[in-house]
Amino acid sequence: MNSTSIKKYIAECIGTFVLVFFGCGTAMLVGPGTSAGAYLLTALAFGLSIVAMAYSVGNISGCHVNPAVSLAVFITGGMSLKDFIGYVIAQFAGALTASGFLAMIWGLGGLDDRTSVYVFDNTKIAWGFGANTMDGVNGNHFAGFLVEIILTAVFVFVILGVTSKKAKHGSFGGLVIGLSLTLIHILGIGLTGTSVNPARSFGPAFCAMFGGNFKPLACLWAFILGPAIGAAAAAIGYKFLENNEMPRLDIRK
Repeated sequence: MNSTSIKKYIAECIGTFVLVFFGCGTAMLVGPGTSAGAYLLTALAFGLSIVAMAYSVGNISGCHVNPAVSLAVFITGGMSLKDFIGYVIAQFAGALTASGFLAMIWGLGGLDDRTSVYVFDNTKIAWGFGANTMDGVNGNHFAGFLVEIILTAVFVFVILGVTSKKAKHGSFGGLVIGLSLTLIHILGIGLTGTSVNPARSFGPAFCAMFGGNFKPLACLWAFILGPAIGAAAAAIGYKFLENNEMPRLDIRK
């Protein structure tokens, strides 16, 4: 493994850490409910995190900070299988580390995780860390699964368009992608909490488990498989529309 690859993986780990720490941390602070203020603050936190990272680690790793995005880039031939695996590992590590720090801060500070306190069998369970659940779709996993496929497909489609060699967005690409993620969250927060990112879902769900909250872990499959399918569909669709040909995977690189 060369030093360039290692630097890319470190950049992806840092970028994903920032996304989860600020995005999920904000969600934990503003609490549950349907208030426009809470929705907008959380959506902006995720979107602005992407903007910040796009203009800092973007020149190093491309600022995927999302296994679904890396999958789409791999499918369209933008990265090797080795780098794809390295990116995904780094992204999951960054998300898990961010959730771990949020757990430490909330624990040491004696703070309530107001985003995931609910009554289950007459027992209050906290420690959700902004985890994704199916509460917004009344516990219907398939409905949430569809939401994640569609939202991820739209988000990845935007990313592929903005980063295309034919695009003429200049230095505004990171801003466009960040605002697109904000848009995705404005709709998705009330449905699934918005994942579109398997690593972002895994970190909080894993840490929530140690607080006795297994609810996010039970539906984690949808937040891993849904974004993967959405990203693959967007990659295949965009490649076809842009070049009128289907992508061909090359796993030998």
